[in-house]
This record gives sequence, C-alpha cells and structure tokens, in this order.
Amino acid sequence: MWERIPARRHRPVSHSAASPLEHPFAQYVRILGKGPNLSRPLSLDEARTAMGMVMRGEVEQAQLGAFLCLLRVKTELPEEAAGLALGIKDHLNVPAGLPAVDVDWASYAGKSRQLPYYVPAALCLAQHGVKVFMHGAEGHTGGRVYTSQVLAALGVPVATDFAQAAAHLNDHAFAYMRLEHLSPALHQIMGLRQLLGLRSPIHTVARMVNPLNAAFSINGVTHPPYLPVHQEGSRLMGEKAMAAFKGDGGEVERRPEKSCEVFFLQDGQPGTEDWPALVSGVREKEESLDLARLKALWRGEGNDEMAVAAIAGTMAIVLRYCGRAKSVAEAEGAALAMWRDRIKGALPGAA
Repeated sequence: MWERIPARRHRPVSHSAASPLEHPFAQYVRILGKGPNLSRPLSLDEARTAMGMVMRGEVEQAQLGAFLCLLRVKTELPEEAAGLALGIKDHLNVPAGLPAVDVDWASYAGKSRQLPYYVPAALCLAQHGVKVFMHGAEGHTGGRVYTSQVLAALGVPVATDFAQAAAHLNDHAFAYMRLEHLSPALHQIMGLRQLLGLRSPIHTVARMVNPLNAAFSINGVTHPPYLPVHQEGSRLMGEKAMAAFKGDGGEVERRPEKSCEVFFLQDGQPGTEDWPALVSGVREKEESLDLARLKALWRGEGNDEMAVAAIAGTMAIVLRYCGRAKSVAEAEGAALAMWRDRIKGALPGAA
C-alpha cells in the first residue's frame, strides 16, 4: 500500500503582486512540460536540486507524479540521469568507515524466464576475494524471483542496515541490501509505479547511485537504448570504471547463447566492446524457477552447460572491466577457473 510522502511546509515565492504564489518545485515541472517548443531537458544541476527536494519530502505528490511522467515520456538524458542519481546519493545516510568495495552490483529487475544465475556469479567472485556490494528493488513486478529470495534459498543473509552490510563485507566479501533498507524514501518513490501504471526514471537512476563508492559498478538493462545513458551518466557523475550491457531479464547476467555489446568506462574514458556467444542453441523458458537447483549447481551436482556459461560469462564481464583481465579471452578463462576452483561445500556467509 502506497503511503503518502509528506510534503514539508514551504515558503512560496511571489513573482509579482499580481502573480499567484508558486511552489518552489513548480519550476522543474514547468521546464519539462511547457510544450513542444518551450520545454527543455533539465541540466545536471537542476536535476540534482530537484531530486534533493524530492528526497527531503519537499514536493507534493501531484508534482512528483507529473515530474516523473514527463521525464519518462521524453526519456531521461545522461545529464538528467546523472543529476537525479547524485541527488539521491546526496541524501543517503551512509555512515563513515565502511569497508572499501570492489564492485557495486545493481539488481533491480528480478528473473522470470531463467534461474537467477547472477547470484552464484557474484558469490563466486566474493569467494575469490572480490568484494561485492549488491543492492536492489523487489516485488514491483509479479511472477519474478528476486535476489533476497535466492539468497534465502542459498542460506546467505541479507543486510537490513549498513552496519550489517559492513559486517557481511568484512566477513564474506559480499553484502546485499534491499532498497527499503538502503533508502526508505527512494523505496516509497519507486512504489509510485503501482499508482502511475508505468515505470519511472527512478528505476534507471537508482541503479547508478553506487552508494558505497565502489571502485567499479555494473548494470544490466532490459532496453539497449539505455546503455549510453548509463555510460555517459556515470561519466558525468565522476565514475572511473563501470560496465553496462543487455542482461537476461534486465539483471546483470550474461545470456550465453547471445552475443552482447558492453558499454564501459575505463579510467573515466568511454568505450564499447563486443562479446561473442558462449554456447550454441536456444534456451527455452524454464518451466519452474526451482531455487534448490542453484545450491545443487554450486555443489557440482549434475552437468548444466548453459548454467555454467551464464555464471562464468557474467563473472568474465566483471573481471574484464574492473581491471582484473586485459582482454575478453583472458576474462573468460579467469572466470571459468574461478568457477572450477570454488569451494563447493561453502557459500559466502551461508549458515
């Protein structure tokens, strides 16, 4: 059930004695919605300021709905995405002294057609010393399996605050937080999807926030036109290393039967790279997403070429662009070796 975000009292600005009093946020709605000839995109600073007002509860719900829908209709530009993400990041209550993180991993889609192989991929990297902080939104779309469900099936704990996340990172090199714990305000804003009937730009920009300032961030998208938005938006945010690609179901998960194009930043410089398919054939939709199969897969029970290719292929993309491999071939070889050499009797953090 959506709970109204309370708007703080504001002091209206009077433009003249004859002008009506105007809410301070109205200017940002007007910039976007003044018509085909007079409307324009927000600058990075405007988007950042506007999102800061939203995060502080200084905006009426009608204004917020209009603002998000206007951005959605025209599709957010990189400058707008960067500003919105920075406005969110400015208002996260992240404590000082958290562990350094190697990989910021966004998980905001859920899986419906294939098992969530991105989870064992992240856990395998963590078992080999790559510190992964994963964060995501859940429950927004019916019929999908989300990260916390997968981790529960594997016996891996979910952090409900930053102190727990720090402990998990220190002890197991992996932590996952749901959005409602990472930012309750942003979680409520994401809930507007049920009222508005459409996905808002927040679903894009929440993935870009990198709340713990990891050295490298990775995103999977559903729609390829958003790849340049992630790439350039991250660059405008000052990120030095990131990667984004069309992931299975919109998650950070390689589709091994498909070639893919990765948009990346290395040392702050943008580029793209093509990755060939790993296996031949076509994967059909799985009849049921039995999460118990993931634990069996980790233990080495059975032989599933497609699953291993999805896991190792995902790990390879991380290794390539976080600076642990100099080529696609080297990354794929290293990822397969990591998967082969995992400790099959233990999952990071599992009870």
